Amino acid sequence: MPRRLAVTYTLIASFLCGIPISVSADSAVELPVLAAIRQNNLGVFEILMIWWDKKPEPNPIQLQWLLAGVRLGDDNLGSMAKAFAYAVERTPSVQHSGTVSVQGVAYRPTGSDGPSAGAAMAVGFIAMFKGEHIQRGIALTGTIEPGGQIGPVGSIPDKIRAAAREGYRTVLVPRGQMLDPQWNLIELGFQLNMTVKEVDTIDEAYLLMTGQRI
Repeated sequence: MPRRLAVTYTLIASFLCGIPISVSADSAVELPVLAAIRQNNLGVFEILMIWWDKKPEPNPIQLQWLLAGVRLGDDNLGSMAKAFAYAVERTPSVQHSGTVSVQGVAYRPTGSDGPSAGAAMAVGFIAMFKGEHIQRGIALTGTIEPGGQIGPVGSIPDKIRAAAREGYRTVLVPRGQMLDPQWNLIELGFQLNMTVKEVDTIDEAYLLMTGQRI
């Protein structure tokens, strides 16, 4: 099996009540994730904590989702595996072995589903492999498409409102979605005192979110 496919299909689920004490804050990447829910138009704000044990085994590297306060649906998990495979591909100088763990953190138990966090997850995994961090106050919504393109998503105003409630001041959205028959993100950003910026690729989003180039 090609290495890329092997990585894509190693995502497993485990139960864990909290992040292991052995994981330091400096070695974990905090990734903001925006989602929408059907019950209202307020959106959902979650933080994914990502860390890597860097052990020689298993090889190839394994990805595990730790079930806790945030429950992701099948589409979310599929996007996570896709983003992880892309991050491995984009960091060829890294020795990809051991286990990468991802856990969702929220003020109250939440659940969401959909592929709209794929681009953000790709940025988070690449940052983890490179030993870099996501800058506070900036979030991204968008799917991950072939070649590292960022694809369109729905319910963007809800997601921007969720980010604004958490004190975030910049939200990156897919190119071409600033104006839509259903919304005007320029006007919404002005109302919420938010900067809304369009991005085309994972590379562009990574530079804005970390201050570094891939």
